[in-house]
Amino acid sequence: MKAALVTEWGRVPAYTDVPTPQPHEGAQVATVEASALTNLTRALVSGKHYASKEIALPAIPGVDGVARLADGRRIYTGALGYSGMMAEQAVVDPRGAVEIPEHVDSVTAAALPNPGISAWTALSHAAAVKPGDHVLVLGATGVTGSMAVQLAGAMFGADTVVAAGRNPERLEWLRSAGAHDTIALGEQDLSARVAEMHARRPFDAVLDYLWGDPAAEVLTALAASHPAAHYHPTRFVQIGSMTGPTLTLDAAVLRSTGITLCGVGIGSVPHEVLGRARTEALPKLFDMAAAGQLELRTQPRALADVAEVWAGGEPSGTRVVLTP
Repeated sequence: MKAALVTEWGRVPAYTDVPTPQPHEGAQVATVEASALTNLTRALVSGKHYASKEIALPAIPGVDGVARLADGRRIYTGALGYSGMMAEQAVVDPRGAVEIPEHVDSVTAAALPNPGISAWTALSHAAAVKPGDHVLVLGATGVTGSMAVQLAGAMFGADTVVAAGRNPERLEWLRSAGAHDTIALGEQDLSARVAEMHARRPFDAVLDYLWGDPAAEVLTALAASHPAAHYHPTRFVQIGSMTGPTLTLDAAVLRSTGITLCGVGIGSVPHEVLGRARTEALPKLFDMAAAGQLELRTQPRALADVAEVWAGGEPSGTRVVLTP
């Protein structure tokens, strides 16, 4: 069969012939209909992700996607082992899969779970956002950040959602999709805007998809505008590191405020929360997308174009989805 294949860490996958995967106990071979090219998929086969050590090369990338079982059911699932989802066929376990409603197309169904489940997990578990909360999303113009902006109000009842990002067109769109205010990174003073907003009404949660200097600026601004005699808990949730893997932070920022830091990623979320994400959140996300209550821009591409798409990067706020 045809598949994308990575033979060296950090190399662009090749579209090539590979052996047809073989089923094992409890799993079966399914026909792949779509697999999203996510940041996680890229990172895992770069060799630099903390979970890369669990992958053996050569490997077919694609951590999840949409497949059709022999009985005709269409499911969202993760791939097992060597047989990733960027292939004509993959080994899947139907027991851990989510059946896709007929009113959701395969491209959308492949693109939605990664940002949707990530945003839902950050909002519900790590940030514990509740009705009436004041939320800042740092890196809001990306795929997952924009999903978090939409879900913060629509699903969790946040009273105010502030979106910070670089793409001015996406920021303008986010105002119609759930953001009550925006911060244009690179054009506006991030520290000053965050400090002013936090002094007026403290943020209850910050979802950070950038890390690096922007995150350090936000954390420092939260502390600078926080009266020393007043305690207000702010949950700072680290989810992505698009601007760098490290930051420098004065220790006093954490000692002088009610800021708590945590992250959302592989290994940081309890199994029961992940289970709820699949059984409770994902079906609702599919229904919201079908009803036009969530917007997710997708760019379908043929699997044969994987090398070109991989090397070319992803358009801002758009999820590339590969179809065999």
